Amino acid sequence: MMTNTVTTPLRGFERNEFEARTEKLQKLMAKQHIGGVFFSTEPEFRYFSGFKSQFWESPTRPWFLVIPVQGLPIAVIPDIGVAGFEDTWIEDVRSWPSPRPEDDGIRLLANTLAEVSKQSKCIGAMLGPETHLRMPATNFRHLEQRLSQYNITDITTIVRHIRSIKSSTEIDKIRFACEVTAAGFDFLLENLQAGITEREACKAMQIEMLRLGADTCPYLIATSGPNGYDNIIMGPTDRQINQGDILIIDTGANFDGYFSDFDRNFAFGEVEQQAYDAYEAVFESTEAGLLTAAPGQTTGDVWKAMWSVLEKAGALGNDVGRMGHGLGMQLTEWPSNVKEGDVVLQQGMVLTLEPGMTYAPNKVMVHEENIVITESGCELLHKRAWSTLPVISR
Repeated sequence: MMTNTVTTPLRGFERNEFEARTEKLQKLMAKQHIGGVFFSTEPEFRYFSGFKSQFWESPTRPWFLVIPVQGLPIAVIPDIGVAGFEDTWIEDVRSWPSPRPEDDGIRLLANTLAEVSKQSKCIGAMLGPETHLRMPATNFRHLEQRLSQYNITDITTIVRHIRSIKSSTEIDKIRFACEVTAAGFDFLLENLQAGITEREACKAMQIEMLRLGADTCPYLIATSGPNGYDNIIMGPTDRQINQGDILIIDTGANFDGYFSDFDRNFAFGEVEQQAYDAYEAVFESTEAGLLTAAPGQTTGDVWKAMWSVLEKAGALGNDVGRMGHGLGMQLTEWPSNVKEGDVVLQQGMVLTLEPGMTYAPNKVMVHEENIVITESGCELLHKRAWSTLPVISR
């Protein structure tokens, strides 16, 4: 059993890890003459503060973290959250009685940013691709008005660079989430049978992953169809899986705030030969990605290695737009494995390899694994998929 061989990692991080993250950010801020930055979204807030709360599920209250170019971070938060910071390394906690729609922390945030940015007229915020500001648009406009003498600049590039290199502690958490997921897929292989629904299959796997140690399984999709499928982003549904169907389940388990993200394919009874061939093609494509992913290579190199295998196998196309992505505190992170991708891989990056191909009209085969870039190559973070398409004969 997996629980006899895998040690559950410790939760949380030591103070020195947060200090190191903050110091890296502050050095990059100083180079760009940024006096202070603020974060309003959960991953960045948690990454630099250690504050982890399910209250982020509620859209009612905004939360802000200010990091000056020198000194310790400052939390600007609703009164209801103050007690939760006793277990973090944050010492300066400023609050207001939220919800207060007429001024939900904007004045306090603006004053704090002005206080820490006295030597600079530049303030940083996450404004780039794959980001958002977790506040009403009118509130951001009010913030800009209060800080009209400052230039609010995008810091997406420097933050995603810092976050993309995982510490050994982060990698341990991701590895555990991955191993739990792999064990869940093994459980499914032994227990799937024709006649169940997509939803029942996903529920069974979800329960098993939770039993094995996952905190949550917030992402779990499935789709199936006769001899294949053509929709990989919906479901699960109450569709009954029958003999001749192929099922894909793509899931992301979470442990202590860190994700896994990979999929597996299953055939029920005999299916068309081209489905077996497509499975072998995406498996071999992943092998090419595993051989290519190493420090100094680019995301474009990885894409090219995987696509060349699929193209040779007769792929009609790839509608996903990329073949893998970063992984960590979010199910999908920067960077993406795309054609002409120029992001240079570095030791400590955690990525998914996700080759997919349209192998016949309205028929898709997708495969996904999770890896970490090592000193000399890459390492799988979980058990490798089956080399041939598994067949459920029950």
